[in-house]
Amino acid sequence: MDTQSDFPAPPPGCPAHGRVPLHGSEFQANPEAYYDWMRRYGAAAPVELAPGVEATLVTDYSAALQLLQNSDTFRKDARRWRDLNEGKISPSSPVVPLLAYRPNCMFTDGADHMRLRQAVTDSLAKVDTHQLSRHVDGVSRYLIEQFSSRGSVDLLNDYAKLLPLFVFSELFGCPAEIGDRVIFGISGIFDGINAEKANEVLTQSVSELVALKRSNPGNDVTSWLMQHHAQLTDEEMAHQLVLLLGSGAEPLRNLIANCLHLLLSDDRYSGGGLLVEDAIDDVLWNSPPMANYSPHYPVSDVEFAGTKLRAGDLVLVSYAAANSDPALAASREQQSKRAHLAWSAGPHACPAKDPAQLITVSAIENLLNQLPDVELAVPSESLTWRPGPFNRGLAALPARFTPIRMDKHPTPQQQPVTSGDQSRPNTKREKGGLWSSFLAWWRV
Repeated sequence: MDTQSDFPAPPPGCPAHGRVPLHGSEFQANPEAYYDWMRRYGAAAPVELAPGVEATLVTDYSAALQLLQNSDTFRKDARRWRDLNEGKISPSSPVVPLLAYRPNCMFTDGADHMRLRQAVTDSLAKVDTHQLSRHVDGVSRYLIEQFSSRGSVDLLNDYAKLLPLFVFSELFGCPAEIGDRVIFGISGIFDGINAEKANEVLTQSVSELVALKRSNPGNDVTSWLMQHHAQLTDEEMAHQLVLLLGSGAEPLRNLIANCLHLLLSDDRYSGGGLLVEDAIDDVLWNSPPMANYSPHYPVSDVEFAGTKLRAGDLVLVSYAAANSDPALAASREQQSKRAHLAWSAGPHACPAKDPAQLITVSAIENLLNQLPDVELAVPSESLTWRPGPFNRGLAALPARFTPIRMDKHPTPQQQPVTSGDQSRPNTKREKGGLWSSFLAWWRV
């Protein structure tokens, strides 16, 4: 058995002893080195998510599957989080909005979880894939038009970040003013910029959306969720929407950008032998957009994978480390494409894998078709990654291409389907934010 004296030198910024910090630029610059270091602890390692926020991170593939599938020993309800209950963690900590309890299907167990998850999966199943594809095409075309004549673009902040937010605003029937604030709230929470205020804005905006759809339902996910036989309360509705909008937009942002980065920097994809779908699988295995998450809490004191845990300890899964587990090396090439943990696993696995894949493929193919000579504007090794314990996301993705002029209006096949009262002009609101600008462009 290894002892502390057997440990190799830690990565820069990582202490030789104690908890491994998952915050800061050093971790994001080379997370693989940190995961290698953490494996010296065994299947799970002591980590610090933010200053003063302690957790245990599972890095072993088999142990991660065991945790994700064992709802008897490990629960999702964050009201069990002992350190938060004992006041050891400030409510203003930047990681709290993504970990604190909400009455949604991610943070519930048993019958409550089954009822809420069924409402979510049934509602998402009503999304028409052809309409979704047309809507992605319309949003993609709008975003590309904003920079197509320049010959340069930040593919992260001007495209990959905005496209999922716009698509989800449409799918969930957000009118302009509410959609603008939803976009602000989601961006703030995941970027860690005034996260507490962003969380308040997001919660308030989705509450307004719920009230709107109660009186004026439409052909959208919000209305379908509201009409489900599970009979969600207004509070439950608001928190399902926060979950769906947030957990959909942020991972898609990173997935699209990470795939574009791979396609534009890896010679394997330059010859046309591999498809966009291959790049997506590559990223989900090797650079999953949510690198570390799936918060769980032991019901009682337990020894798990060689680590002693107390009831209420925060335990996370490292999808990134589990996917790169050396134990998988011999059989990894023969592994099913679905064997990675990027979508999580067990009863809380992502319910929207298929729509997410469709959005990602369409977004990338549309961009590459419109800008066939697009290339990175800086060396790949000079790119920086956003700090934070949960995401694997670029800070920027500068690219260049031959400037083009695009037709103002897309073809009928590319038109997005507007929902509810979005088709009604509202000049005052259209002066607001990003979603308003898209709707104003679309109506011209």
